[in-house]
Amino acid sequence: MRRALDLARESAALGEVPVGCVIYRDGMIIGEGRNRRELRRDALAHAETEAIAQACRTVGGWRLTGSVLCVTLEPCAMCAGAIVNARIPTVCYGAPDRRFGAFGGLFDLLQQPLNHIPVVRGGILAEESVALLQHFFESLRRSHQ
Repeated sequence: MRRALDLARESAALGEVPVGCVIYRDGMIIGEGRNRRELRRDALAHAETEAIAQACRTVGGWRLTGSVLCVTLEPCAMCAGAIVNARIPTVCYGAPDRRFGAFGGLFDLLQQPLNHIPVVRGGILAEESVALLQHFFESLRRSHQ
């Protein structure tokens, strides 16, 4: 999660919402990503989708069994769907997302009869994740006054 926080800080420095994601397997990072929606002008450029795409390239396939995904903000519905489709067995996230979170924040996708249900743990380094997001949005509001 520390590396995910570093990636989130990189996003913030570039004016992106600070979200970072790391996927590891057998103790090695196989994929990482950070939010780049503004830079790429792409609604799909979330930290999780970037990390999943890189991990798939690293392992040479779309099934990311045996991996752990760590992200600083609870995944949205799109990213939760990508996690399920990639067969990622374990997800750890920092800050809950009451507006868009799909693992219990707004709703819980895992309550549906899916063919793959990851184990999800929230609140990992939550204070740091929340503080990073709050600082970013406070700075954004100040700059628009």
